[in-house]
Amino acid sequence: MKTRTWMATLAVPLASTLFTTLAAPARADAITDWNQRSAQLIGEARIGTPPAVRVMALVQTAAFEATREAARAPSAPSHAVDAAVAGAHRAALTQLLPAQRAAIEAAVQAALAALPDDAARAAHLAAGERAAQRVLAARAGEMPGGADSYRPHTSPGAYVPTVSPAVPQWPQRKPWLLQRADQFRPGPPPALGSARWASDYNEMKSIGGRDSKQRSAEQTETGRFWDYSLPAIYHGVVRSVALQPGRDVLANARLFAVVAQSMDDALIAVMDAKYQYNFWRPVTAIRNGDLDGHDGTERDAGWAPLIDTPMHPEYPCAHCILAGTVATVLNAEGQKAPLPVLSTTSATLPGVVRRWNTPDDFAREVAQARIVGGVHYRYSTEVGMAMGQRIGEWALQRSAAAEQ
Repeated sequence: MKTRTWMATLAVPLASTLFTTLAAPARADAITDWNQRSAQLIGEARIGTPPAVRVMALVQTAAFEATREAARAPSAPSHAVDAAVAGAHRAALTQLLPAQRAAIEAAVQAALAALPDDAARAAHLAAGERAAQRVLAARAGEMPGGADSYRPHTSPGAYVPTVSPAVPQWPQRKPWLLQRADQFRPGPPPALGSARWASDYNEMKSIGGRDSKQRSAEQTETGRFWDYSLPAIYHGVVRSVALQPGRDVLANARLFAVVAQSMDDALIAVMDAKYQYNFWRPVTAIRNGDLDGHDGTERDAGWAPLIDTPMHPEYPCAHCILAGTVATVLNAEGQKAPLPVLSTTSATLPGVVRRWNTPDDFAREVAQARIVGGVHYRYSTEVGMAMGQRIGEWALQRSAAAEQ
């Protein structure tokens, strides 16, 4: 059977902060180098987590398409992939982050300076740019049109905070791999009259508050560490695998593309569930504990979380769905070759490196961090991780099918 293009099958129906470099070779391949550069540029653009994850998905897909095309070119020189990857990043990032044009071009020129200045470099640079343009054209129209139509919940004449919530239009986006945004939508959060609600409420009240005496120093560190959510913190974990000796550049390009697309789909899915259930955050619930109808949830009028509360509904946990998705993809990589110790850094806790022996350890830490950070109940973290696992498994199945 003729091999279908990976982008056509998976992507579309028609065809900030510089992070600490972890203990690894200074340069593994063009894909891992550019992944770190892209994460930095996206962080500096200050565009918010869901848009940033979307940009990374487009960029990594373009890089994969360019890598695959260059690797298959007959008689291609050794620097063909590097030139193609630079071209793909130039075209994708310049269109997606136009305000970063000067920094993007500086990164491209730095990458090209290490390559022979010959006709092959020019040809594959242009081919990479064309590959990116095809990806961008294929995804044109995937964002919902029209103005943000989110309607604040209020009664006539009553004041409500006027900061708009994050990306209420995200569930209307076209996924990369999922069939639809609600494909893995979970059931509702615990009923306010339930024992589970009271249990999670009181755990949060005890351990997630800014002035909690029940939270350890280690838990406080993880809560602050995972206050960051832009792509760099998750892609740093993936680079732990990609930087291992002997990795093939095409395999790394595929890995980052699957991770980036499935992370973008995970946010589409989690925003669908969040705005479906519109469940209150701990800071709202605990300051209104006398209104939930449960005798076991005592109000604390001045309670505040350890970290700032994100501007979107609580259920389910978005960090957890991202971590569950990434962990699932990395576990699949571990079936091919032993995984190294995973690690990454965070812009919200500079100088700290967190490490894990397994992808599941990493995902569990993320979930616990959102509890001790005071922004998610335990049930929400469990549901988020389970959603992430299902999305990661779906992504792996779709990518495997596309390669047949």
